[in-house]
Amino acid sequence: MKRRDKSTESDYAKERQEMVRTQIEARGVKDPLILKAMRIVPRHLFMPEEMRDMAYADRPLPIGQGQTISQPYIVAYMSELLRLRGGEKVLEIGTGLGYQAAVLSCVASFVYTVEYHQELIDKAERIFQSLEYTNILTKRGDGSLGWEEHAPYDGIIATASGPEVPLPLKEQLKTGGRLVMPIGRYRFGQQIVRVTRGSSDNYHLERFLEVSFVPLVGEYGWDSKSDDEF
Repeated sequence: MKRRDKSTESDYAKERQEMVRTQIEARGVKDPLILKAMRIVPRHLFMPEEMRDMAYADRPLPIGQGQTISQPYIVAYMSELLRLRGGEKVLEIGTGLGYQAAVLSCVASFVYTVEYHQELIDKAERIFQSLEYTNILTKRGDGSLGWEEHAPYDGIIATASGPEVPLPLKEQLKTGGRLVMPIGRYRFGQQIVRVTRGSSDNYHLERFLEVSFVPLVGEYGWDSKSDDEF
């Protein structure tokens, strides 16, 4: 994407439509609710100002604190795997600057989102407020523990990779609920998985794309931030 000094909201809107057409629909994402959300949410406002000219590029981008905003296609792909139909209660692990939560909030009735870094939470909350997203609630904490207070959830999505699917997240799913997240080590391959909860403690796991995400740090994630761990 060509860099520029300044863009209008109209410019960004055109890029957003092109992003959905060429990066997302062209790769097979078909869910009309997710496609509509991706067309609406102003991705450029969910990243540092100096990065906004690259907001609709086909790549992840840094947002500070060693974290990234995921590639648009991956945001749409993982959102589609949740199979939301409207009105659900969703938990997100890894708020970042709030883009994934904003996309989900266009479909779900309410999104609860947990972030490890307080600085990112503070920025995300300011963005949500400025855009008048009223159905998103944030919390600073260990995402691998979920947010038990508001469980059970129809859907859970994690935007950081753990060694396995954390048990607390599985336990916070409703019967029939779905959890989507990457698992695996950074240098040794990660894969998006979907866990669907059956009756009682019966869980069905499916495997999808190979990906590369930042590590999930926490009690049920990685024990340290050392590069050797990942």
